[in-house]
Amino acid sequence: MIFRRRFSEVIARQLDVFAEDEAESTYGDYVDLVETATEALADMRDRFARTLDEDAGEEYEEAFNRAVKKRWPPFGLEIENR
Repeated sequence: MIFRRRFSEVIARQLDVFAEDEAESTYGDYVDLVETATEALADMRDRFARTLDEDAGEEYEEAFNRAVKKRWPPFGLEIENR
């Protein structure tokens, strides 16, 4: 029992640091994955849009962006900026 109390504060701080570092790292990985997927979707969209005339291409791009936002909201947040 003495050891539990004696080291409890140190252990709690160490575990907090680990959890914070892990959360930051995991979030960074998530952001990278969302960016990569958004770029891949935008590339797919743009390749197809280039096969259409200008008006149809713009209409297609808007429809594609709406569909992405509906199906995968995290990717939809940035798709219009690509």
